[in-house]
Amino acid sequence: CGALVKDVISATAAGLSASNNRNREDSWFKSLFVRKVDPRKDAHSHLLAKKEDNNLYKIQFHNVKPECLEAYNTLCDQVLPSIHADSAYPCELVGTWNTWYGEQDQAVHLWRYRGGYPALTEVMNKLKNNKDFLEYRKERGKMLLSRRNQLLLEFSFWNEPVPRDGPNIYELRSYQLRPGTMIEWGNYWARAISYRQHNREAVGGFFSQIGNLYMVHHLWAYKDLQSREDTRNAAWQHEGWDEVVYYTVPLIQHMESRIMIPLKASPLQ
Repeated sequence: CGALVKDVISATAAGLSASNNRNREDSWFKSLFVRKVDPRKDAHSHLLAKKEDNNLYKIQFHNVKPECLEAYNTLCDQVLPSIHADSAYPCELVGTWNTWYGEQDQAVHLWRYRGGYPALTEVMNKLKNNKDFLEYRKERGKMLLSRRNQLLLEFSFWNEPVPRDGPNIYELRSYQLRPGTMIEWGNYWARAISYRQHNREAVGGFFSQIGNLYMVHHLWAYKDLQSREDTRNAAWQHEGWDEVVYYTVPLIQHMESRIMIPLKASPLQ
C-alpha cells in the first residue's frame, strides 16, 4: 500500500512538472507573437510629424466615369488653380494627377493647409460661398463614380513637396501598416530616405490622421519608367537598404503602387 502511495505521488509530481514545462513553453511561444509596447506619453503623430510648421495635407481619390475623364480634367484645370492662387485661402494645390498604371480613370489631388485644422476649416467655410467652386462641385458630381479622401501629416524626415519642372511621372506608393507599427516604420525610414535622394526622386512622405488609419503614402518622381527601374535598383547598392526592406516588410498588411501623370494645373510637373 505504501509503495502504491509513493507511485501515485511520483506520478502526480511528474504530471505537475510536465504541465509547468508546457506552460513555460506556451508562454515562450506566445512571446514570439506578442510585441511589448513601451508606455508613451505623446501621440505618435507628435513624434513623427514636423515641428517647425503645422502643415496638414488632404489627398483626394476621384474615380471618374471613363467617358468623362477628359471633361473632368478640363474642369479641374479651370477651377483648382484659382483656389491655389487666391491668398484668401490658406491652402495650396501640391499636385494633381491622373493614374496611368494602377486604378484606371482615377484622379488624385494633394492639398496642403498651412495652419493645420483651423486652416482646413477656414477654407471649407469660404468655399461654401464660392460660386465658381459650387458650380465646379455640381458639374464634378455628374462625372464621378466614387470619391474618398484622407487627412495626412508629413513625416519629419521627408522633404516638403515643392513645385518642380517636368516632364516627370510620379509614383504614389501606399502602405497599409499593421496597427501599432507606425513608430517602427518611421525609425527605419528616417535612415532609409538618405538612400533615395541621389536622383531627387523623393517628393514627400505622409501618414494618415483621418480616413484609413495606419496608412503611409510615399510620393516619388522619375523621368520615365526606365528611370524608375534604374533608380530603385541602384538603392540596393547602398549598405543598409536591404536591412530596411527586411525589417519593414513584416509591418505591412497591404501595399499599392500608382504611376501618375500630372495635369496641366499641377505645380508638380
